[in-house]
Amino acid sequence: MSKQQNLRSIFKHFIAREQAEGVGARVRRSIGTMLLRKFSPFLMLDHFNVAPGAGFPDHPHHGQETITYVNEGMIAHEDFTGCKGVLYKGDLQFMTAGKAICHAEMPVQSNSGEHVVGLQLWVDLPTDMKNTEPRYRDLKNKEIPRANPTDDLEVEVISGNSYGVDSVKDLAYTPIDFYMYRGKKAGTEFTQNFSRDFNVFIYVLQGAITIGDQVFPQYSSIFFNTDGDAVGGTIAADNTEFAIIGGKILDQQTVQHGPFVEETKEKLIKVFYDYQSYSNGFERARNWKSSIRDGIKENDAPNHHN
Repeated sequence: MSKQQNLRSIFKHFIAREQAEGVGARVRRSIGTMLLRKFSPFLMLDHFNVAPGAGFPDHPHHGQETITYVNEGMIAHEDFTGCKGVLYKGDLQFMTAGKAICHAEMPVQSNSGEHVVGLQLWVDLPTDMKNTEPRYRDLKNKEIPRANPTDDLEVEVISGNSYGVDSVKDLAYTPIDFYMYRGKKAGTEFTQNFSRDFNVFIYVLQGAITIGDQVFPQYSSIFFNTDGDAVGGTIAADNTEFAIIGGKILDQQTVQHGPFVEETKEKLIKVFYDYQSYSNGFERARNWKSSIRDGIKENDAPNHHN
């Protein structure tokens, strides 16, 4: 970097513990637990590991966006608007639930029987956008710009700007910066800039990093104060992989129950009524069942075009 960065300090960190979720799935949840209920605009972060036959069958969402990154395997999705597809290794999907969506996310049962591993992030929507129409933005691995500040460091610039490389635009309504860092060699330094009105965290998928004089091993979740213009540290183990994610802090109340998010309890109760009465966006949920709810096999998935 051309000038000395004012690095943010850490206000909280912990190891994400494994728990059951969905039908037979295992997740390591950091945001959305008793250790950290929410971190505006983020509502939940799951590092999921889904075995063949398990998954997240038909379920609703309202008032939020989800970002899914596939690290290993393939995951199929389908919703009540007729939108469907498959995310392959390294692909992402930005899903805006908005007013209402019902969908399924199921691992594609590969011929080799591998698990599906990845990250899913739930992001709050600004109050004036909670009733927007649902939409998807897919980002294939081959479309992601990459920065290579050194031979030993690669950054997938999913959303934002890293080391002078810009991302693809218009992926989420809530302003989000999302970077996947991969360090080949221990001792490699990294620095990532952020706006002061963004909350920022790091999640270590593999290996370890050092910030200051503290080492953070695999599955560490590290949350930063807004007292600097960047986060930075050093790769502490060969072949380390970690996500650095930031989002614009939303100045609004948030009331959440499962996949429904609103700003007041009264509005949340109305969303439950809308879902149960198939109204205000949930009309298409009546009698809807996804074709993948019982699983999907690799031979039935679309061809891999990456």
